[in-house]
Amino acid sequence: MKTFLLTLIAMIAFAANSLICRLALGEGLIDAASFTTVRAVSGALTLVLIALPGWKNRQRTAFNWKSASMLFVYLAFFSFAYLSLSAGTGALLLFGAVQLTMFTVALRAGERFPPWSWFGLTVAVLGIVYLVLPGVTAPDPLGAVLMAIAGIAWGLYSLSGKGVADPLASTANNFLLAVPLAVLVSLFFLEDMQVSSRGLLLAVLSGSVSSGLGYVIWFAALRGLAATRAATVQLSVPAIAAAGGLFVLSEPITLRLVIASVATLGGIAIVLKQKA
Repeated sequence: MKTFLLTLIAMIAFAANSLICRLALGEGLIDAASFTTVRAVSGALTLVLIALPGWKNRQRTAFNWKSASMLFVYLAFFSFAYLSLSAGTGALLLFGAVQLTMFTVALRAGERFPPWSWFGLTVAVLGIVYLVLPGVTAPDPLGAVLMAIAGIAWGLYSLSGKGVADPLASTANNFLLAVPLAVLVSLFFLEDMQVSSRGLLLAVLSGSVSSGLGYVIWFAALRGLAATRAATVQLSVPAIAAAGGLFVLSEPITLRLVIASVATLGGIAIVLKQKA
C-alpha cells in the first residue's frame, strides 16, 4: 500500500508538470525561458536541501556534465513546446519519445526483441505518427518537434542514471549544473522576458514540488517496484495529464488524441510485458 501510494503521488506530480507548464505559458503568465530558469533554480534548491544531510555524512557524488546537459535540454525544450501544445498531447509525445529512445538504445546495445515486442514497437510508432499527421486536430509541428527532442533528452538522461549509487544526490547535482545553462537561455531571450507573480509561482511550484519533491517520492517508490513495473506505471502519466487538461484547463480530448494514445501506450505496454 505504501509503494502504491508513493507511486500514485509521483505519477500525479509528473503529470502536473505538463498542466502547470501549459497553464503558465498558455495564458502568457511567464515566458518559456524564464519558466525554465525558475523551474531549474527552485528544483535545485529543493533537491539540495533534501540531499544535504547525506552529503555531510558521506562523500558527495561527482558532477556529471553529460547528464546535466541532457536534463537541461529536457527542461528547456519541454517549456518551449508547451507554448503551443495541449497538456495531454505534450505528455503523450514526451512519454512516447522517452520510451522509444530507451528501446532504440536497447536494440543498439544488442538486446533481442521477440516478435510481439516488434509488433508493439511498430504500433507505438504508428500511434505517434498518426498523432502528428497534418489535419485539423493535429498538434503544432514545431511544438511536436520540440517535445520529441525533450523526450529523447529525458530518455538518454534516464539511461545515464542507471546504476547510480545515490540517485537523489545525482539528481540534485544535475539540477545545479542545469541552472547556469538555463540562465544563458534566459539571457538569449531577454527581449521576450515576461514574468508575472502568478507565472513565477507556477514555475516555482513546477520546480520545487512537481519536479523536486516528485523525484524524491519516485525514488522512494522505486524501492518497492521491479524495473519493468516501474516503466509500466508511467503509462498513466499521459492519461492523467489529458484528464487534467480537460478538467483544469478545459482542453478538449480529440478522437485523434484518444486513438494515438491507445496505439502508443498500448504498443509500449506490449513491449514492456514481453521484457517482463
